[in-house]
Amino acid sequence: MNEYTPPQQQQPLQNLPQVYQQGQPGPGWQQPPSYGPPQPWRQPYPQPVQVAPRSPALGLIVSFFLPGVGSMMAGRTGKGIGILCGYFVGWLLCFVFIGFIVMPAFWIWGLIAGYADAVDWNRAHGIVS
Repeated sequence: MNEYTPPQQQQPLQNLPQVYQQGQPGPGWQQPPSYGPPQPWRQPYPQPVQVAPRSPALGLIVSFFLPGVGSMMAGRTGKGIGILCGYFVGWLLCFVFIGFIVMPAFWIWGLIAGYADAVDWNRAHGIVS
């Protein structure tokens, strides 16, 4: 069986090398190799970001078939989902006749919002449409 032997206590450090003055190399120091002149730090120029304009006509046409999708295409996803859900709820409410008022209201709102959201997105990005 192996018996545990405690580690030996550390001796105080003796015979330390001389402390050299700051900036003075110690013994065995070598000059690092030179790899040519240092290159000046250059930051790349920021590249302009190009964005494709949103077509208000396409937003209007898509919203004609599915209200709210034109707003989603223009980046207003929450608004588009709300219009689309309201349109489908109005479609279901047609069975109790109130849907004949709700469904066209959401359809018209989807048409207007699909066009207006595309125009707003273009204006926010500096595109005249």
